[in-house]
Order: sequence, then C-alpha cells, then structure tokens
Amino acid sequence: MKKLWLSSTGLVMMMDLAACGGGVSEGAAETERLKENAVEAATDKVELTYWYAWGDKIGENNENLVQRFNESQDEIHVTAEFQGTYDDVHSKTQAAFAAGNAPEVTQNEIASVQIFAKNGMIESLTPFIENDSAFDVEDFVSGLMENSYVDGEIYALPYLRSTPLLYMNATMAEEVGLDPAGPETWEEFKAYAEAFTNDEGRVGISMPVNLWFYEAFIAQAGGSMLNEEGTEVAFNSEEGAAAYDLWRNMAKAGTLTVPTGDEAGDKSIQDFVNGHAGMLFASTGNLSYLMDIAEEKGFELNTYFLPKGEEAKVPTGGANLVMTSGLDEEHQQAAWEFIKFMMAKEQTVYASEYTGYLPVRKSAMNSEAMQALYEEKPQFKVAVDQLKNATGRPMVEGYPEVVKILADEMTRGILDETLTTEDLLNVAAEKANTIIK
Repeated sequence: MKKLWLSSTGLVMMMDLAACGGGVSEGAAETERLKENAVEAATDKVELTYWYAWGDKIGENNENLVQRFNESQDEIHVTAEFQGTYDDVHSKTQAAFAAGNAPEVTQNEIASVQIFAKNGMIESLTPFIENDSAFDVEDFVSGLMENSYVDGEIYALPYLRSTPLLYMNATMAEEVGLDPAGPETWEEFKAYAEAFTNDEGRVGISMPVNLWFYEAFIAQAGGSMLNEEGTEVAFNSEEGAAAYDLWRNMAKAGTLTVPTGDEAGDKSIQDFVNGHAGMLFASTGNLSYLMDIAEEKGFELNTYFLPKGEEAKVPTGGANLVMTSGLDEEHQQAAWEFIKFMMAKEQTVYASEYTGYLPVRKSAMNSEAMQALYEEKPQFKVAVDQLKNATGRPMVEGYPEVVKILADEMTRGILDETLTTEDLLNVAAEKANTIIK
C-alpha cells in the first residue's frame, strides 16, 4: 500500500505562493496546480519503513545512508526508525509482523537469522540475487556470510558487521610500564589487568556478562557453545569451564569488575573512558565513538586482537539486512533496491569510516579510501585482520533463550563465590537443552 509523502520543500513552496500578492484567482489556481502535482509525485513513490538498532554514531550512520538513498532516486522513499537494541528490534518486528504492519526492511542480529527465516517472517533473497545480474554476491567477505544462509538459501546480507576487539588506554599503559603492543595470550591479559589495577578503585578491565565475549573465550579454549548437530549445548565442558574461570577468577582477584543490570554494557564503556579501567572488550562498531571520546579525554586509544587461549578464535557479530515476508511484488522490488544500496561499495566504505564496523565487501575493503584510512588510523584495520580467526554465531531455534539462561547463571556465579563453576554450567545446560529440544 502506498502512503502519501509530501516534501517539506513542496509545502513551503505552496505556502509562499499562497502568501504572495497578485490576482487571487490566479494565485489560488497556481497553488492548486502545484498541490496536485506534488500529490501526484508523492503517490508515485513506493513507501518503505526501515527499522534499525543502536544510537549515537551508529544511528547517525543509518539515518545518513537512508537520506542518501532517498536523494539518489525519485521512485522509492524510505523512513528510517530507531528501535533500541537488537533485542528490541527483534521483539518489535515479531509483534509488528503478527499485527500485519511490519517494516519492509529491518535488521537481524546474525544469530537470529535462522529463527526469523524458519518462522516465515523474512523473505529468501536468493531469487532476487539470481535475477539481478549486476549484483555480485561473491564480492562479500566470505567470513561474514556464514550467518546469511538457512537451508541453502540466502535470507540476509551482511551490513554493519563486527568482531569484538580489545581496547586499551595506551597512555595509561605507558604510565604503569606496560608494553603498548598489548597482550597476546590469556596469561599476558591477566598480567596486564593486574598492572592496571590499583588501590584507588581502578581495575584492569570492566566487562559485563556478555555471551558474545564468552563465545570467543570458549572457542579459544577449544570448545563450542553447541554440539556439531546443534541439538544440545556443549558449554558445560572442560573448555567451557576454562573460559568462564578466566572471567570469574579475575573478578575474584579484583582485576576485573562485572557491571550488572540492563545498562551493564554502557557502564563498562563509561568505566573505560573515565579512566576507571585500563582495558575494554567491545564491538568494532564502537570504535569511531570511542576514538572521539578518547580524543576529548586526552588519552591514546589502541585496539588489539582478542587475547588467545589454546586457539586464536573470535566470533563475528552485528547486523544483517533482511526483507520481511508477505510483501507485494512492488514493495519487494523496492525493498531489494534499498538493501542493495545500503550495502553497495560506496555505502560500505562510508559506514565503516563513520562507525568502525567492518567493510563487508572486498571491493570496499580494498578501496583507496579504506586503505588510506588504515594508513592514517591503524585501529580501524585490526578487526579486518582479525577476520582470519573469525567464526559465525550459532543459529538454532531458542538460542536467544539459551544465551539468557547462561548469562543469568554466570552472573549468579560472579555474585556468589561459593558456587562451583561445574554446577553453574550444568544447571544452565539442563535448562538450555530443554529449550533447544
């Protein structure tokens, strides 16, 4: 269904003309003619709604790219709408889909693509790709396509994609005598955290119970979140315990602080930028924002691979773009044109420069603009180089609930040191397997 859209310029023109002198009938006729033309032009546009997550520079990037798209052509108009976190976008999309008023294009955090596809809420993009000779799916970075496929079909395409990075206050590191090259292993990471910690309330790292980070730790320990078939969890293992105990033992030692509650992630970032923690684990999507803050605060910010355990592994993250199902052919084609635009080479370069997210296309990654950025600001290249260690995220029905169950048990273990790691992980596994099965 097409919605009426009238540009503010058109409205201003009409009001200006109506207020001008001259013959009343002539002016009224001219105003009416312009109004009719504007309405006719507006109804020729296909209206789309696009929902996105996160604010600050990430939100600005989304709004800026949508404006670019609207100005690039005169057949489609997209309204961008901020919806909160990824969880907020997902729950609101599900509710809107059930109510019959879902956005035509939205974001899926990569672990949720299969859930949305299996429940019939998003459209397979394979037919659009196959029928569009100008679209080169091979140009996407292969390490970022793992969470795009469901049953052999492409349901989502990489957009604002990330890996977690280790951020370090290099100025503070120099003050306490640490090598600014950063820690490469778990043991070095613990040593750095000890050196940053002092009696005045500063700790080595502030880190919430974030399962994305735990996915990295367990993979580095040689384990996995799920078995190979995806039929039950595998985190209640020796490797899973080693990953959690890295976290838990540092908290016990006082070199790591664990904020809790809904704002835990924001609290960790504030601890870091305010000098209350020397290190931070966060998405590469936070890079541009953190570099701006570091400049304001007067310290040098460096980025690093995640410290490795038995292996060097890191999960990818971020959002893929999806088209909701049930659209008529006109809106499907319009949604496809918008999705193509948002992840074209030029927009990919812009988004990466503006936010710090990974360039999802090889052509963008190898462009003169990105290479110049990496030369000027090597912090932006760390996540790209880290892709050699990247893995996708689990995509099984119920995984978001699994994540919440495990996070709750891990938080309980941080707060109550008398609980054993083995018992905590087994309790979480028993609950989680009930969800998956």
